[in-house]
Amino acid sequence: MFLPSLMGFDKAGFGDPDALAFFARVTAAGGSLTTTEKAAVNTLVVTLKANSLWTPMKAIYPMVGASAAACAQNLKSSSFTGTFSSGWTFSSSGVQGNGTSAFMGTGISASGQLSISSAHMSSYNNTTPSGGVMLSNGDLTCLLQYSASQLYGSLGGSFINGSASMTASFIMVNRPSGTTLKIIRNNTIVLSTTPNNGISYNASNIDLARYGGSFYESSRFAFASIGDGLTDTQASNLYTAVQAFQTTLSRQV
Repeated sequence: MFLPSLMGFDKAGFGDPDALAFFARVTAAGGSLTTTEKAAVNTLVVTLKANSLWTPMKAIYPMVGASAAACAQNLKSSSFTGTFSSGWTFSSSGVQGNGTSAFMGTGISASGQLSISSAHMSSYNNTTPSGGVMLSNGDLTCLLQYSASQLYGSLGGSFINGSASMTASFIMVNRPSGTTLKIIRNNTIVLSTTPNNGISYNASNIDLARYGGSFYESSRFAFASIGDGLTDTQASNLYTAVQAFQTTLSRQV
């Protein structure tokens, strides 16, 4: 895997054009980023592009800037800016909900933006999950959730679950094809199944930290992504890139 130097963000303030566009959106929304955060984001973008991970993404939320204005911004594009409800705490370590009502709407329609046969959702939580939900469209066809000692995931067709301790981690539900559905935690495939086909997503938008009006997550989010399905190599490279990003910001697990 190619990992560029953190010096990709130079002294004059120039970097990758997509990183610069993200910085501009943060500023326009009333947020701000530190030099360290800018350097980390710039390196993340360059690394994702170098490992064929930029194109598959619909949305990337780096959760930097310690404010709703900054953390709501989608690194990938000006589309799908997040909308935070009340009940969130923002810090340099990420965003943390109250576990009872706080969520972030992504504006991403599962049926409109994701393919049944190729999709993924990921979440980096640097405090222990509370047994809520990481990402969901309020329907069992699009779900990534910890609950008690179980992990649950679905991306159309089949529901996958199995025993797993709740722990701060990078967690992903990934459907790289119509024949495989996986849950990956910290670069290890922990669950895998052959999904059913022919089941459609509902039209509801995907939310962060909420499933319907019943389950809310109170752990701290430091990254989330939604997009096309990833090969095992891409999924591994995404973990490595995100872990390096978090380490630069001193908020890794």
